[in-house]
Amino acid sequence: MAKRPAYSNLCKAIEEGKFVVTGELEPKKILDLSEILYSAEEMKKTGKIVAANVTDGPQGDAYMSSLVPSYLVQEKVGMETVWQVTVRDRNRVALFGDVIAGAVLGLKNILTLTGDHTALGDHKRGRPVYDIDSTQFAEMLSMMIDEGTDYEGNELEGGKIKMNFGCVANPNSNPREPEILKVGRKVEQGIDFIQTQTAFEVDEAKDFLKDLEQLHVPVLLGVFPLKSYGIAWYFDKFIPGVSVPKDLLKMLKTAEKENKGNKPAKYAAIDKINLEYFEPFIKEIKKNTKAAGIHCMAVEYERLFGPLLKDF
Repeated sequence: MAKRPAYSNLCKAIEEGKFVVTGELEPKKILDLSEILYSAEEMKKTGKIVAANVTDGPQGDAYMSSLVPSYLVQEKVGMETVWQVTVRDRNRVALFGDVIAGAVLGLKNILTLTGDHTALGDHKRGRPVYDIDSTQFAEMLSMMIDEGTDYEGNELEGGKIKMNFGCVANPNSNPREPEILKVGRKVEQGIDFIQTQTAFEVDEAKDFLKDLEQLHVPVLLGVFPLKSYGIAWYFDKFIPGVSVPKDLLKMLKTAEKENKGNKPAKYAAIDKINLEYFEPFIKEIKKNTKAAGIHCMAVEYERLFGPLLKDF
């Protein structure tokens, strides 16, 4: 497959050989997007973050559609977004309709996702769609971008859409070979970049990145600074396939206990733990792997971005 042009600022920065950083925004059950826009503004102020992912019903919860926040962040803040789109909630007709709508709104990046099953979310009786899987969705996007047709080969009026798209990969997969094969099938359908789920063990992350090199697609490694012990505990206990290192959990718990009732001291202690853990982690990834950058999933933890990314 011929190399696709870099339509987005994200893919242009990757092409230029920059070590790129993407952030993450999570619209929930909200009618007011002011906090989302604030988070995006804070990311933009760092001068380090190229684009911000906008999540699409993580853990199967019923949240605001990712389309409108993705557009408004670009329109009002001037920060490019990575629009997350799951196949869980839409058949191929709805996916097509959403994608051309996003293209008209000027969105330039899509992250293709299967989506967490509705059984994990807050609407247990909800039925997932899964008309096509995320690999087929990647094929659909390639047809829309490269050929100017829908998934049945019908031509789009006005020509091709100008977007780039990526997929996810799980560095915590065990065994690893099936995960590499699964990502490889998506690469065959024309993905432009990979963003991984969060990694905490640097040696395992480096091994995974090495295994992905054979696919010749830029990879952004996922990292997840933890702004509280409660978030860390929940992530460790309930997010499939991921475990938070026990020493990190213990340090966060101790910091909160020792500074209970003193928010400034607690925040300072939590920030220090995250900086001491993730700053050398990211430096090691940048120096000793071929990663194109990192995807920093520090949702609503904007105060950490400045000190964490000052040297990148």
